[in-house]
Amino acid sequence: MAALGFGVPKNGAVQGCKKCLTCEGYEPKFLAMKALMLLSLLLPVLFACQTNKTLPQEAVSNQRLSVENPDTSTYELIVFDPRYETFLATQPYSKNFYSNEYYQNWNYRYCVEWNSRHANPLRYGDFYETAIPYDLTVDYGLDFNFRLYQYFQFIEQEYNIVLINRRGP
Repeated sequence: MAALGFGVPKNGAVQGCKKCLTCEGYEPKFLAMKALMLLSLLLPVLFACQTNKTLPQEAVSNQRLSVENPDTSTYELIVFDPRYETFLATQPYSKNFYSNEYYQNWNYRYCVEWNSRHANPLRYGDFYETAIPYDLTVDYGLDFNFRLYQYFQFIEQEYNIVLINRRGP
């Protein structure tokens, strides 16, 4: 057992250890037994973390991303306020004035604020009756994003409700 090299002399005392007096009297067999028990507990954990499954080569080669049928969903924004269409028609710039990403980013920020107010009717009243489930990962298209962005502008101008302070301090 002394061949394991734990550094314990045959009399059991650890040489040079002046602070720890608990090592005196232990025999090398006991320390070796402790080390073996610790190893027997750690080895199953190490082997359990290892994966033994391998995928067949043909299964790996057949898994490719294919986008043959793109999502052809169209989204439509329906606003029940009759003044919205008039507001939209009187805007001085077309939908191509800003990029689709510009509209997406602002719509996401506006929708987060809108949904926050929708979730707190005691604080903000019942003006925000419906939540707007806007998802950045979905491509709604330029027309929808433009109309939604203009809806938030309409709310701010017609009802004097500031959803996001864009003017600075």
